Amino acid sequence: MVERGVRMKCPFCGADDTKVTDSRDSDVFETRRRRECEKCAKRFTTYERIERSPLVVIKKDGRRENFSSEKLKTGLLKACEKREVSVEKIEEAMREIENALRNEDKSEIPSRLVGELVIRRLRKLDKVAYIRFASIYKDFEDVKDFEKEIKSIK
Repeated sequence: MVERGVRMKCPFCGADDTKVTDSRDSDVFETRRRRECEKCAKRFTTYERIERSPLVVIKKDGRRENFSSEKLKTGLLKACEKREVSVEKIEEAMREIENALRNEDKSEIPSRLVGELVIRRLRKLDKVAYIRFASIYKDFEDVKDFEKEIKSIK
């Protein structure tokens, strides 16, 4: 399979003559393309993504900030720290959460919705990670809050 049309410069020699040797959808909104330079014969990979409108998160205090998939990833990684949860599973959870947010068909979303989606996904992914995240998200004040939450997942 050889595709032509979009000109892509070779990152090695700078030539404009590259061809697509393989194309795969790696996500709903992303296509992975394997390319080869016709001048130097080196191969490289590019990713083509659909440009989507930015999501804005409305915080509890009314502030607005752009949705950050990096911030989402950091939160998930922190909750899953020292747990046997693979990076692939965390990235899959990130994609599911972001896709659910985008399926809301709104450009502004409350932070509460982001938190609820994260908490639901962590509950399925890892119970300890769920409790860690819930303790901060639900603002646990004492041991009784932990006990109550643990009973709810048993």
